[in-house]
Amino acid sequence: MSTIEALYIFDEHNTPLLEHTYIGRPPASSTLLPLYLSHPAPRPSLIYLPNINPATLLYSIIQDQLLFLCPCSSDTEPLQVLEFLHRVADVLEDFLGSPLLASKIEGNYDVVAQLLNEMVDGGIIASTEPNALRDVVDAPNFMKSLLGGVGLPSSTPSSLTPSATPFSLASRPSPRLGPTNTAQATSPVPWRRANVRHTSNEMYVDIVETLEVTLSPSGRPLSAIANGTVAFTAKVSGVPDLILQLGCPGGIQSAISLPVFHPCVRLNRWKERPGELSFVPPDGRFVLAGYEVDLLGPAALDSFSTSANAKSLPKLNIPATVSVHPSLGSSGADFEVRLQLNPRFTGKSAGPAPSTAGAKGGLGRGMGGAGFSSSGTTAAPAIEEMVVQIPLPASVKNVVDLRVVRGTGDAEYAPGDRSIEWRISSREISILMSQDRGGGVGATATLRGTVVGQEDDTSDGLDSGTVSFSASTYDYDDDQTSSYQSKSDAPSKSAQSIEGADAKRVKQNRVLMPSCATVSFSVKGWLASGIKVESLTLDHKRSKGLGSGVTPYKGVKYLCVSRRGVEARC
Repeated sequence: MSTIEALYIFDEHNTPLLEHTYIGRPPASSTLLPLYLSHPAPRPSLIYLPNINPATLLYSIIQDQLLFLCPCSSDTEPLQVLEFLHRVADVLEDFLGSPLLASKIEGNYDVVAQLLNEMVDGGIIASTEPNALRDVVDAPNFMKSLLGGVGLPSSTPSSLTPSATPFSLASRPSPRLGPTNTAQATSPVPWRRANVRHTSNEMYVDIVETLEVTLSPSGRPLSAIANGTVAFTAKVSGVPDLILQLGCPGGIQSAISLPVFHPCVRLNRWKERPGELSFVPPDGRFVLAGYEVDLLGPAALDSFSTSANAKSLPKLNIPATVSVHPSLGSSGADFEVRLQLNPRFTGKSAGPAPSTAGAKGGLGRGMGGAGFSSSGTTAAPAIEEMVVQIPLPASVKNVVDLRVVRGTGDAEYAPGDRSIEWRISSREISILMSQDRGGGVGATATLRGTVVGQEDDTSDGLDSGTVSFSASTYDYDDDQTSSYQSKSDAPSKSAQSIEGADAKRVKQNRVLMPSCATVSFSVKGWLASGIKVESLTLDHKRSKGLGSGVTPYKGVKYLCVSRRGVEARC
């Protein structure tokens, strides 16, 4: 079992905010911080420090520009310690508000001390669920006013007021604070607060998938992975018992791999009926489950090696693909980037757009065309702002004549930048889609540019593509035949020199060409894996405290995100 010896928190300027010691005598923050910063960035999450006594493993995470360090001098489970650091950051964010700022920790040391003492007992990880911690720890006053004081303890400790030395919290008393009658306040469910009450009972399911695709120079997909997160928001009174049914084409069991679940999920139910999640949710927003989907399928690798027909290779139905065409032009200094948009993701439904879209000033009215909805739906998924990143080699000095020759968008580049950024807004995407003539091909946008290297100079003779003639003198032969041959050979040699100069120039510019391009986008109302929520039901027989005849409101949303996830190589 992992032992947590201490926790150190630093602000964005590496100034210590908090030192909390659990057991033993771990190295001080003034000793660990220089050793951590001595490693070049990006620094790993686990660093071995053999030069201190005893030798120490240093775990670290960074969240909202705050640095969390945890030293361990004994054998531990690395993933458990890192998960603990993430839980600490999430709990502090849940109690103090998002984003997690240094000023919030400084202004609420009493709450932070209580949370850290409750989360670890004698170096052993104890309780890390925010709902369970709310039963024993008072939230700050501004959070009480925000949450309306529903189900929160009302007592404020007077013995844990901030002292003059805020960096050391280990010597402070840490009584368990909460309601006087702990038997009534303790919830039978470890991850849910006791006596939960809501005036409006609501349940929301948000499924977010992150898309990672790699395309070969021929356009063939090499890998396509979608990592999904099922976020659930429960604002239901009492102790509800819910059943969430997920489905997808081909069966949920064959599509999902590496599933992970919140502790509230009944695993035996999932094993007996794949796709069915039975659980008692925590109060508020939490991550219910996570998964991974291989969009190419398990047989994709075999089809690449055995199939000779391109039509039999696996196809990807993704919103956009990109391709890079380098070494164009007579000198090979031009390149072209082509963006291909899928005609399915127009954001245009078959029927007229709802009247609420125009009332909200959404895309329907702004586009000036009927049928466009203000946001993507499952029937009409819409692409949000799209960004194409074209990384450049370090030897590129400048990019000249950068222009969008087909389509629309804004391409940005400044001399010295290491990449070109091509942005296309959702409105421009819709206009581009409207110009599609059909045929299932989709719209295409093209960006062209010319690279300039570090040593490019237009006065370098043959290297710049121009021919320089020598001023040396020659002896002429009076023989008529030899004179005729000399005149006829002169143009031939000049042409060969020009061709040789062009070939040399193309070879030099080849190292300046971009080698790949990435696409970033988000699509509302669509998931790459095809997973969808088939039903969300409340088991009234197992639920308690909800009240008879109460039917909670239900909402489902889908979102697919690619943060430079679609990469095309050349």
